[in-house]
Amino acid sequence: MTVWHDGTCPLCRREIALMRRLDTRGAIAFVDAAGPASCPIDRAELLARFHAREGDGPLLSGAAAFAAMWRAIPLLRPIGLAARNRHVLGLLERLYRRFLRLRPRLQRWLARQEAQA
Repeated sequence: MTVWHDGTCPLCRREIALMRRLDTRGAIAFVDAAGPASCPIDRAELLARFHAREGDGPLLSGAAAFAAMWRAIPLLRPIGLAARNRHVLGLLERLYRRFLRLRPRLQRWLARQEAQA
């Protein structure tokens, strides 16, 4: 499992740090898409949404990518399995799209918090 994330985003860094701690089996390769790593698609597109790939499978984005990552983490696996239901995944995708509208404000707020620390 490969997960691409934005290493320049304070929100993303915190989330990925948590996922790394929860990935007790080391099943996920976390790739900083903002760094020199190669990208499977256009870098700007990759940074705009969360992306993951299970093995040689298709590139997933948004809620589907989160669900795939959750399935690789024992503690979160039940949520990832529930997201295989199209209704659950649809709900998660709608929530993710709403979150994307808030993301810039959350990023700015966290950046200010980090600067003050």
